[in-house]
Amino acid sequence: MICKQIETKIKVTFDPLYLDVLDESNCHTPIISDTHFKVVLVSEYFNGESMISRHRAIYRVLAEELAGPVYALALHTYTVKEWTQLEEQDKVLWSPLCRCIRSLIT
Repeated sequence: MICKQIETKIKVTFDPLYLDVLDESNCHTPIISDTHFKVVLVSEYFNGESMISRHRAIYRVLAEELAGPVYALALHTYTVKEWTQLEEQDKVLWSPLCRCIRSLIT
């Protein structure tokens, strides 16, 4: 449900060329759903904007979610030009495992 909220708000505000919102809550302990998300967003909105400005814009749009259920939000923001210049393998963005999960598997 939160994932869909995030996706909807971002679509309305940023008119993305590409958007991927992933719930990564299962990669963290304790496992609590709808708390950890990764957003990959490609939008012309970001033309001329610094990385900090891009992230702040997203934080403003998702202020309600960040004040409530969302604990962590990984942001990967690109202009269309930046995105098209990436190699295909660089478009797959892996998030690191939570320290608690890493300690269980090592």
